[in-house]
Amino acid sequence: MLSSTKPSEWARRLVRGAYDLHVHVEPDVMRRQVTDLQLARRCWDVGLAGFALKSHYVPTAERAAVLNEALNQTMQPGEVRVLGALTLNASVGGMNPIAVEIAAREGARILWMPTLDAANHRAKHGDLPPGATPPMWLALQRDLDAQGVTVPVVDVLDDAGRPLPATREVLRLAARHQLVVATGHLSAYESRMVAEAAFGAGVRHVIVTHPEFPQQDMSRDDQLALAGQGAFLERCFTTPFTGKYDWARMADNIRVTGPEHTIITTDLGQPHNPPVEDGLPLMADALRAAEFTDKEITTMIVSNSRLLAGPDRQDSSAPGPGQPSPGQPGPGQPSPGQPSPGQPSPSQPSPSQHGDAA
Repeated sequence: MLSSTKPSEWARRLVRGAYDLHVHVEPDVMRRQVTDLQLARRCWDVGLAGFALKSHYVPTAERAAVLNEALNQTMQPGEVRVLGALTLNASVGGMNPIAVEIAAREGARILWMPTLDAANHRAKHGDLPPGATPPMWLALQRDLDAQGVTVPVVDVLDDAGRPLPATREVLRLAARHQLVVATGHLSAYESRMVAEAAFGAGVRHVIVTHPEFPQQDMSRDDQLALAGQGAFLERCFTTPFTGKYDWARMADNIRVTGPEHTIITTDLGQPHNPPVEDGLPLMADALRAAEFTDKEITTMIVSNSRLLAGPDRQDSSAPGPGQPSPGQPGPGQPSPGQPSPGQPSPSQPSPSQHGDAA
């Protein structure tokens, strides 16, 4: 589906105004190809609206605030916006309500459930297809293990497969501050239970983190169920580009679950991959080759990313014509947390799904 690593001019134009809600840039504990400030300037050069700073290890809201202040000194306010986030791994205390509260007060936008410290990730972290490029965190984890720097798994469910009290508390805080909740590296069953609890707590938006990634490898039925709950399914550029999933299968998953339920991100920043700012237009080129329409591609890359990025806290202007209000479903989207007709409830997992959580 991808014939070149240089985006077409058509794709550059189509993705103008989009946010990339999943990037890994310097400073980080691993080597990255670009700094956050450099990326912000590159986004301005190509017309992207901004990006969310993903770290597996540290909160990024303070860093985003400093970047936005610096950017506002050299650009018109809001031309490029950087979003902060928090990932609930062991380095921030796992399912730690105070970490969520502080991050939210500092302006974080996205709350990721555990990634590298999730039970599902620990069980499957070495499961990669033949020829796939190993993720950079795999080498780091092995080095930490070799040094005896081990941390306990961060659980989200109890032995009965229901959300732990700590999970419910962090989701309550996410709802209070209207953070976007992303499912991290949880299993399909865990993701469904967290999505159900998040929507029940009042969270407006849930993102299912790269369901095609080998550690998640969610079936079509899993993805349909999550879309039926009202969640967005994240399709990352790096997953098929690095050989971890087939482009055509990803396109089929999008068709089945619907572009309205899809958010395109890149997960870029690794030194050996294309430039971060090229990821979204390259995805546009790949989706066009898969015969998605311009409208469908715009929905997945531009409209949905702007909805999930939310309004600038310093910008009190109303949404433009045809744009949904923050937190409201766009055209053709179900209300958050409401299953589509005929979709199964996550309260009744199949035996195989419950086994994922065990």
